[in-house]
Amino acid sequence: MTGPVFAPSVAITGIFAVAGLGFGLAYFAALWRSLDYYAAGQERFMPAALTFGRFVAAVLFFAFMARVGRTPLLMAFIGFLLARALALRAVRSAG
Repeated sequence: MTGPVFAPSVAITGIFAVAGLGFGLAYFAALWRSLDYYAAGQERFMPAALTFGRFVAAVLFFAFMARVGRTPLLMAFIGFLLARALALRAVRSAG
């Protein structure tokens, strides 16, 4: 498959990878925030709400990607894993 038919599908799969990366960055930012709440020893509601919200958001995001198709799901998951690697690198360099 070459030519104009192939180019849009590559662009669209790239968009799904970027969407997964964006979702992953937001997911791991919320994880970092909930860990800050736990470490501060403050109320238990906020970290529990963030944890529940992250879980629900992940289920909804990946369920939507699965309904779109297997290639978008795979690309979104690859983007999510890239966000995980970036978050781990940020934590290692901060500590």
